Amino acid sequence: MAFVTIDTPLVRPTPTRSAASAASRSKASDEPVATRSRPRLLVGHILLILLALFSVFPVYWMFATAFRAPEDALSQNVVTWPLSLENFSYVVDAIPIMGMLGNTFAMAAILAVAQLFVALLASYGFAMWDFPGKKLLFLLFVGSWLVPFQVTMIPNYVLVSQMGLLNTIAGVVVPNLCSAFAVMLMRQHMESFPRELLDASQIDGRSSWGTLWLVVVPNLKPALAALGIMLFISAWNEYLWPTLILQNSDALIQVGIRSFLGAEGNNWGAVMAASGLACLPIFLIYIFLQRYVVDAFVRSGLK
Repeated sequence: MAFVTIDTPLVRPTPTRSAASAASRSKASDEPVATRSRPRLLVGHILLILLALFSVFPVYWMFATAFRAPEDALSQNVVTWPLSLENFSYVVDAIPIMGMLGNTFAMAAILAVAQLFVALLASYGFAMWDFPGKKLLFLLFVGSWLVPFQVTMIPNYVLVSQMGLLNTIAGVVVPNLCSAFAVMLMRQHMESFPRELLDASQIDGRSSWGTLWLVVVPNLKPALAALGIMLFISAWNEYLWPTLILQNSDALIQVGIRSFLGAEGNNWGAVMAASGLACLPIFLIYIFLQRYVVDAFVRSGLK
């Protein structure tokens, strides 16, 4: 039996319009970004530069006013010359600035550690366990975060007064031991934690407490470090609550800055000098822990 082979030309389907457009988009996406949308990138960079300058200018103006002579504190000159250290020397002589910075650092560190600890335990319970009223309780956490501070300020002040904690650092710390924002952020990380590791830990006979500290925490160190830095910066920058509680105390830097504002007049040069000194610890944290600081604000936007 003989087989006859017939050579037929290979017919290729003609590409449709949608396929052609998809191929053109794929080809365009393979091109370098710099060559694909150079004008758009230029406009974007210009906008970012303008926003950066707009954000940095208040900080520059603070230090510019601080380095002026006291009689030139209200000068509108953008460039400060000659430089003067009179405002800084006056601040050092007028208030115990170093002690205030140390107390503020301790207060912010205690708040950050306490809020991180509470957030770790609460998020572990919300993410890993199922119990009646779980969704309702979490909604209450979210609701407490959405309530403005001005609503809870007076009840908290009355509570601190009844506890005898006015004019003490404990009065600043106790009402803020829990952060609903920290709980929500840590819950997102806990929800994405691999369940296989938790099952393996239970098979090994570890308790829930042991699983948390021996399995979960070591794998969440970057997230914990980022959140801890954010909580520290937030506690350091808090102004209204410390000045409300510490009316007759010179414990924190926020009160020291307020002491230069009075009914007889405001010493703006001293205010700017004290504010500049208060910013230095945050600047140092950003310089040495820049990667974690950026990661903290990136993680804060996670859904």
